[in-house]
Amino acid sequence: MTTSPFLRVGIAGLGRLGQRHARALAFNTPHCQLVAACSPLEHEQELVRNELQVRKVYADYAGLLADPDVDAVVLVTPTTLHADQAIAALQAGKHVFVEKPLALNLEDCDRVLAEAERHPDLVALVGFVRRFDPSYRRTAELVEGGEIGRPFLVRSQTCDRNDPDGFFVKYAPASGGIFMDCSVHDIDLARWLLGRPKALRAFATGTIALHPGLAECGDVDNGLAVVEFEGGARAVFYASRTMAHGHETATEVIGTAGKLLVGEHAARDRVVRSDAHGVRHEVVADFYERFAAAFAHEMATFVAACRGESQLSLTLDDAREATRIGLAITRSLASGLPEPV
Repeated sequence: MTTSPFLRVGIAGLGRLGQRHARALAFNTPHCQLVAACSPLEHEQELVRNELQVRKVYADYAGLLADPDVDAVVLVTPTTLHADQAIAALQAGKHVFVEKPLALNLEDCDRVLAEAERHPDLVALVGFVRRFDPSYRRTAELVEGGEIGRPFLVRSQTCDRNDPDGFFVKYAPASGGIFMDCSVHDIDLARWLLGRPKALRAFATGTIALHPGLAECGDVDNGLAVVEFEGGARAVFYASRTMAHGHETATEVIGTAGKLLVGEHAARDRVVRSDAHGVRHEVVADFYERFAAAFAHEMATFVAACRGESQLSLTLDDAREATRIGLAITRSLASGLPEPV
């Protein structure tokens, strides 16, 4: 692919995360230009016009795809739309970045993979942002270099600060459940750090600690899962929406000659305060604060791949496997029994 002066990007979906992606594309991502945006909501359209100075703002996705000045599309839309919108972008000749998960079922994942195979000249990337975090990248390098021997166990968690208003309760029916919404990141990390073994069986359990409204859609606000992999490796996942202190993402990789721990205590900085209340440090507030650098690197990597400057190691097959395992975990939560993956 010929390298151009910049990649012209259009974004669809301007909710909380979409607005962050839009600002990053407009102001902080090298070699790209945010030229168009799409949202059915008037106040979101006004935001990108006024704050980000985007000239082309569409109310419908078809209009964005028909724009000849758009080289690539960033999808930050509801998960239920991901597959169809990613396929439409590829059919329109656009590179596509889609937030995780790729889809909530394997059939939709397979449709996207099949369409991507028909367009080998186009880049398709799913936003597993932790792969772009400096600490996780360093961990992967150490594992690959044999620093801890053979890795055989990953323990990983995604724990959000409690939202008393329960915003996610309204979102839960379309999210796929806590494991598909939160633990899908940990699932992808575990496969990556263990060397991409095949998952065989999953078991999950959970409880509702603070948000009884989740019961209506069979979801929980705290969940635990165990996944067994071919070759004897195992992964343990914990997901929570009820942390009192802040957001806490942490991962432990245990090998035959040592272990690695990423993100312990989720410290905001290196300041430790000691006073009459004890010894403590401040904690990051949410996932975006924790992974700000990773989000920036993720989008820069996508742009570089679209410009033909680099190859992606994170594939659509990886995204499909994360969905496959997440679905087995979700089935186990509902059945109370181990489920084949």
